[in-house]
Amino acid sequence: MTTVLAPSRPAGETVASAGSLLAGLTAEDITPASQARWYEQAKRAMDIVLSVAMLLLLWPLMLLIATLVKFSSRGSVLFRQKRAGLNGEPFTMYKFRSMRNGAEDDRALVEHLNHHSGPVFKIPEDPRLTKLGRFLRRSSLDELPQLFNVLLGEMSIVGPRPLWLPEAAKANGSAKLRTTVKPGLTCLWQISGRSELSYDQWVLLDLYYIRRRGILLDLMIIAQTIPAVLTGHGAY
Repeated sequence: MTTVLAPSRPAGETVASAGSLLAGLTAEDITPASQARWYEQAKRAMDIVLSVAMLLLLWPLMLLIATLVKFSSRGSVLFRQKRAGLNGEPFTMYKFRSMRNGAEDDRALVEHLNHHSGPVFKIPEDPRLTKLGRFLRRSSLDELPQLFNVLLGEMSIVGPRPLWLPEAAKANGSAKLRTTVKPGLTCLWQISGRSELSYDQWVLLDLYYIRRRGILLDLMIIAQTIPAVLTGHGAY
């Protein structure tokens, strides 16, 4: 019987439990062959059903957000960025724009504010965010356009968050195994502390998910994503 890590545990206990279960993890045992085919088919069906249902349910909210983004600051409504998908293949990820126009060009000016170690870039109070963008980030509403990525098959509802291309290029060892599955809208570390966890803890929880993934764990993560989003704990 598959052991399921309870995402409701405190973040430290969750990470420690994942670490004890991942000792000696290799590429050969990252995907148990016995479950791969039926699980991937069921997961894709679930992705299609949930993404279509959420788009139908949330399109008025998405239209409102798009309108507010358009008229509250200069620039496009959507932010497009190349991310590493399945097997590291680049794809275009969509988000509602939360920063002022041209913010990506000013990255070097705010690198000293980076809150995380490792090949990631996170700033708690990023000065490039617009007022509306700050709210969208805290509420995770900026991520809603990724439902189209899910519908297109580039992402899944549950999976490791899509790696920034420079992060994927720098990842080595077990960290690189995170691209052996489709990236997701939500993941284990997003319901276990989000940006309050370290980069190494992100990797550990992503690898735990990849090793133990199944429909039950996916449903648990989806269910616990709702309160995590509503509280905004660890989001920025």
